[in-house]
Amino acid sequence: MTDREYMQKAVSLAWKAKGFTSPNPCVGAVVVKDGNIVGKGFHRAAGLAHAEVEAIDDAGPMASGATIYVTLEPCNHFGKTPPCTRKIIKAGIKKVVVGCKDPNPDVCGGGIKFLEENGIKVVSGILAKEAFTLVEDFAWFVQNDKKPFVILKCASTLDGRTATSTGDSKWITNEKSRAFVHRIRHETDAILIGSGTLHADNPSLTSRIKGVKTKDPIRIVLDTNLTIKEDAKLLNLDSDARTIIVAGPGCSKEKRARLETKGIMVLELALREQRLDLNELMIKLGKMSILSLLIEGGSTVAGSALKAGIVNKVLFFLAPKFLGGSDGTPVFEGNGPELIKDAFLLKNMDITRFGTDLLVQGYLK
Repeated sequence: MTDREYMQKAVSLAWKAKGFTSPNPCVGAVVVKDGNIVGKGFHRAAGLAHAEVEAIDDAGPMASGATIYVTLEPCNHFGKTPPCTRKIIKAGIKKVVVGCKDPNPDVCGGGIKFLEENGIKVVSGILAKEAFTLVEDFAWFVQNDKKPFVILKCASTLDGRTATSTGDSKWITNEKSRAFVHRIRHETDAILIGSGTLHADNPSLTSRIKGVKTKDPIRIVLDTNLTIKEDAKLLNLDSDARTIIVAGPGCSKEKRARLETKGIMVLELALREQRLDLNELMIKLGKMSILSLLIEGGSTVAGSALKAGIVNKVLFFLAPKFLGGSDGTPVFEGNGPELIKDAFLLKNMDITRFGTDLLVQGYLK
């Protein structure tokens, strides 16, 4: 097997823990000796052993003289666990192959430098794109004033409608597409909708994948006037994830007190142009150690998120159907740019097929 093939094994291991490791990054590792994988590991959750430690412990004495492939540069600092660089040196590893360097500007390159200073050969940049995708939310968070990495999910007909003139939207996309969205919910720290979606759909905003253990995201609702009904599904769930209602100044103190008595967090936010200030919200969510946020709101929230400049990544599902009229609900509400040259442009775009649906995904920043 080649370096790329061994690293792909490590990447696949890391994906197993996506959704469980926040605020830590997802990392996978394999130990190889004489052409054979003798140890495997991945970081399972914050506070537990790092991927390198799991892989080296799995390899046991076979780690001596071996090569370790790890998706992210080994840490060289003390946190909840000791530095992985010390573990690698102590185990007698002779070579370290790294997918991508640690994106944290405070520690980037430190692990590689320490290993090389201790006589260990280091090769980096193997499957760098795949390795970085694993930690893109962590990377954005640590490089951008601890603000969440924001994913905007949209779904529409071919003629750009998210619902009919009567508000009917079930279902635009197929079961395979919806299952993928539940996977994304599991992988992100929080999910956000607006009060329009809340009242129209009364959603649970949980992650449900048949036969798979999942984690529910923190549920966030933009509700300026605190209009949420107290019997709403997301206020009465059997879920470990909390619910946050984001309200504007002047909302009902009595209703707020009742919600907080039920364990619901009500976060008051300033208004900007008569709407909740989404940039200020990102700062507050970052202070709560929310690294990633999935926006599944309706057209008003989607349009506001784009205009606020908070969106990093877009997941746009297209179903092979169209309404054939102009009276349905558009994907985005509000005024767009006057010139095509000012349109939002996706970069590093990929297209995936889910049955008859197409997923177009790419990055805005």
